[in-house]
Amino acid sequence: MSEQMVLTVGAVLRGDDAVGPHLAKLLENEPAPNWEVLDGGQMPEDFVSVVRREHPRVLVVVDAASMELEPGALRRLSAEDVATDYMMTTHSLPISFMLSELESCCDELIFLGIQPAQMEFMGALTPAVRETAEELHTRFVQGYDFSAVPALAVD
Repeated sequence: MSEQMVLTVGAVLRGDDAVGPHLAKLLENEPAPNWEVLDGGQMPEDFVSVVRREHPRVLVVVDAASMELEPGALRRLSAEDVATDYMMTTHSLPISFMLSELESCCDELIFLGIQPAQMEFMGALTPAVRETAEELHTRFVQGYDFSAVPALAVD
């Protein structure tokens, strides 16, 4: 059983949507102690069975999320947040469906959204989003408590 897992989500060819795979690569190059990394790419639902089998104590899911914030902003999201119409995803299944499946596969699920600046095909990661991925990497390495990330304030 893995104590802690991070599942990154995103399409590497869609600008800031590549933030999840970029974070996974950072964590592969400089691993975070006690964290198992799964790069879910564009089909994170393919990893639900892995999470179910491992049943981690904590699962952190990281993805780009349109939240109408400044590019690079990081927020903790709930299943209700991602079920709203303004939350956008590029993945084959709605992320809200995957999150509901993952909730039963771990003791604590934390979904972190990073506000993209652009998600154009063949676009590069923007500096603000790259910086947020690097900050997240540092937090994983340093053993940060991700439940302390501010939640999205919905009016």
